[in-house]
Amino acid sequence: MTTYFSLLATLLALLACVLFVVFINMFANGRWTSWALSLGLAALVVFVLALIIGHFLSAPLRDLRMKISSYRSGNDNVPFEPDGRLHEADVLVEDFKNLLDTSAAQCADLARREKQQMQFVGDVAHELRTPLTAIRGNAELLKDPDMPQEMREKFCDTIVNESQRLTRLTNDLLSLQHIEGDDTVLDMGRLNLKDVVDAALDALGPVLEAVDAQVEVTGEAPDVLGNADRLKQVVSNLVDNATHFIDPGGHIAIELYGIHNNSIVAVKDDGPGFGDVDPAMLFERFFRTDFSRARNTGGSGLGLAIVKSIVEAHDGTVEAYNLPEGGACFIVAIPSVA
Repeated sequence: MTTYFSLLATLLALLACVLFVVFINMFANGRWTSWALSLGLAALVVFVLALIIGHFLSAPLRDLRMKISSYRSGNDNVPFEPDGRLHEADVLVEDFKNLLDTSAAQCADLARREKQQMQFVGDVAHELRTPLTAIRGNAELLKDPDMPQEMREKFCDTIVNESQRLTRLTNDLLSLQHIEGDDTVLDMGRLNLKDVVDAALDALGPVLEAVDAQVEVTGEAPDVLGNADRLKQVVSNLVDNATHFIDPGGHIAIELYGIHNNSIVAVKDDGPGFGDVDPAMLFERFFRTDFSRARNTGGSGLGLAIVKSIVEAHDGTVEAYNLPEGGACFIVAIPSVA
């Protein structure tokens, strides 16, 4: 349109020059009629030229409007590509195309999130159904008045254990929701990862004693900027996960070091590892490499998902791999601070 207005301004300037000459000649020669006709003809020519130029220059805009109308009618195959006829129209086409691409990406992301949410609800329902079924079944058996006391105590223990499992599952779900849905800024501070590891191991003392786990902490890592409670939860979940798979008296090694401006916490165990499973799947909600063992040990299937969410909230990464000599290794990397 800039070109159109430039041409129109040029024509109007020429008309102004003609008018100026006309008036000069009218006063000089007194030929009012002929010059009036000349003036009218010049104005008509300028008007017609302006209409013709406007028609051709507005054609790309009309075409764009028709394409948009067609797209709104449901035709998703309308091509939005610049044709080079008018710069402003090409800019509008590019902007509209980018808008469509952004909208399509957002719709795809929304559909993916909705699918994940439905999958998550289904997984939660499945996880809740199993302990609830066990609790109900054992409670119904307890109604038998002739049941031996030994069997009665066994069923009561099962009810208590399943209830505790439901509590752990609920707490993990709330924790995961709080981590992923919390828009507030975490209370960050300079942390020594050795202190974080020591605090986590102190809290896990009874759990480690129950399986007679042999824990060794080695190395030092540069300080990080993080939330002490959250990072303590990371270490606790990784160590607790290792206790589910080592044999009684098994070993858990925690190594601390720095590399490439990152502070590393590596948790290794001498258990069976996780086999040929894609390591990325380990951090999915409710994923288990050994369903029966994880269920028997009371795992909720959310511990590693919580670890991933916390680490990513600290701009870090977490990875897993099988050790050549056997066992699993989980590596957490968080940016170091000077």
